[in-house]
Amino acid sequence: MNTNTTIKILGYLGLLGTLFVGIGEYLLHYSPNILGHAKDYEFFAFVSLEHMTLGHFLAVIGLPFYFAGYIHIYLMLRSGSETLARLTLGLGFIAFAVGGIWIGSRATIGNIVHLKEAIDPEVYKNLIAHYTNHAEILVQALRVVIALLSITFVSAILKGGSYYKKWMAFFNPITILIAIALSGLAIPSIGQHTLPILMNITHFILFSLSIYQLNNFIKPLHHD
Repeated sequence: MNTNTTIKILGYLGLLGTLFVGIGEYLLHYSPNILGHAKDYEFFAFVSLEHMTLGHFLAVIGLPFYFAGYIHIYLMLRSGSETLARLTLGLGFIAFAVGGIWIGSRATIGNIVHLKEAIDPEVYKNLIAHYTNHAEILVQALRVVIALLSITFVSAILKGGSYYKKWMAFFNPITILIAIALSGLAIPSIGQHTLPILMNITHFILFSLSIYQLNNFIKPLHHD
């Protein structure tokens, strides 16, 4: 198996991860009431426990494929700059290690919300606060890491010598994520479906464009 084939397989595994985790996260979070009940995770009350259980396991099964996707990104970048490619890889691994801890906690907090009426109000308040301080804060950390990752990704592409054409620098993770988030907020009927799985849509686009660039890079070599 040649190097380009390996890179392509890793890219498709990354895409597979976005689908598994995306479907899982959608099942964990989505209901028609999601946008109007964000306080104290109240939207979970409208999500069935069966959906949360299925979504939890789909997301956990799919998450490791994200690491394959970032190895794909690393291999696409390293011919331009080994250092920047390694930084991008390391930040990608950190991002989805953190993201994995967070996604693995969602079914638990969802179940707690379903048990609200059976729990002492003060105990319930403490559980929600504990979750926010120990798990929900990871989302903020994840966004910071993705922003740093985007800087190394863009820098490596603009330096030249990678598999990517320079226009790919515009389609870095943080730019894609912000564009999807703004469009979802501007059009709530779409946003209620896209915002719960924002990071997965971002990476589906990223890995798809990366594979497209790889295919375009290979064709001239075959032609010669």
